Amino acid sequence: MKRKRQLLPLEDRGPLRVMFLLSSMPVGGAETLLVNLTRRLDKSRFTPLLCCLQSLGPLGEELSRELPAYSGLIHGKYDLLVLPRLVRLLRRERVDAIVTVGAGDKMFWGRLAARLAGVPVICSAIHSTGWPDVIERPNRSRLLTHWTDAFIAVAEEHGRHLVDIEGFPANRVHVIPNGIDVHRFTACGDPELVRKSLGIAAEAPLVGIVAALRPEKDHGLFLRTAALVCEKVPAARFLIIGDGPERPVLERLSRELNLQDAVQFLGNRSDIPQLLSALDVFVLTSQMEASPVSIMEAMACGKPVVAPRVGSIDESVIDGVTGYLVEPGNSVLAADGILRLLQDPTLAARLGRAGRERVCERSSLEAMVSGYEELLATIYESKVPHFAPRQRPKPRDIEVPFPTSTVR
Repeated sequence: MKRKRQLLPLEDRGPLRVMFLLSSMPVGGAETLLVNLTRRLDKSRFTPLLCCLQSLGPLGEELSRELPAYSGLIHGKYDLLVLPRLVRLLRRERVDAIVTVGAGDKMFWGRLAARLAGVPVICSAIHSTGWPDVIERPNRSRLLTHWTDAFIAVAEEHGRHLVDIEGFPANRVHVIPNGIDVHRFTACGDPELVRKSLGIAAEAPLVGIVAALRPEKDHGLFLRTAALVCEKVPAARFLIIGDGPERPVLERLSRELNLQDAVQFLGNRSDIPQLLSALDVFVLTSQMEASPVSIMEAMACGKPVVAPRVGSIDESVIDGVTGYLVEPGNSVLAADGILRLLQDPTLAARLGRAGRERVCERSSLEAMVSGYEELLATIYESKVPHFAPRQRPKPRDIEVPFPTSTVR
């Protein structure tokens, strides 16, 4: 291990060099959050870098045109040489802080390499509460936990999960709520034009889901729910926005349920705000979640939500106020919630307005970015020796509480 480098106070140095480490960056909620975060960081204080152990993926390719990006450091599940490769990269780029995003290999190798490379600030951002982002035993080891300055949760309930279930120290778990751009995600465009472009009648009830087509999102439940709704409202139409490995299976299930005329698979889209604005009801059917971005985006567009009571969803969707929470895996209850909203447009509009207000108050992108900035700066400052060349600020001047809550 190289000799520990001298850390200068923030006011005596340039921007902190922060590397975000993932496996890859397909189109997904956590990855979209990271794109927004890196773009909004104050560049006079932070220089973001990106490292994908495997491939960059679509969003990684997009970010690589804006900031330094690295990929291809791991060549297989048992490629132990990823460690020296990553250590060399961290040292060469003089990384001041690393944020591993998600569990698995990136959380394990990222923290270990950062320690060996002498990176001052080591953080792990967790975005889910189970498969496919299970926090395996090696990632909960005492040594790696001791080396980790912060475990970042995306909601209060998620923070409690990291403490009570995953066993991370409460004083190292910090909650920085997911945030979205409420100026971009708002009622916009012409819903009738959007519907016309999709071949959907202006008066047809329209329900949609935005989620990667992966098993944990349970789009099969969405399709079975759609079939139940169509029994009562044959004119209802459904949009599945997103792509992924489950698409062939889901398209086959759609045919088996005779939903070919009612359901459209739109794949990944860049016009999500316009599509959300054209919906009457937004639905999520996940088996597990932490704090899904798609729900907040739909609420910001003024849409009532029907979603399962899992993870931290109940911090966004207030039952009977901004939408309806249902028992996970229950297509009958999900269909009942959708039908109630489709049959009462006044109720749907009221819940949609309340949802927009809640997101604007609690889940802004600005608050999320500020949370990361203050957390990283505060941890770095705590590592600066008190005998630095210039006069150091008094402790009370640098220990300013950041605008995120810490699970105690």
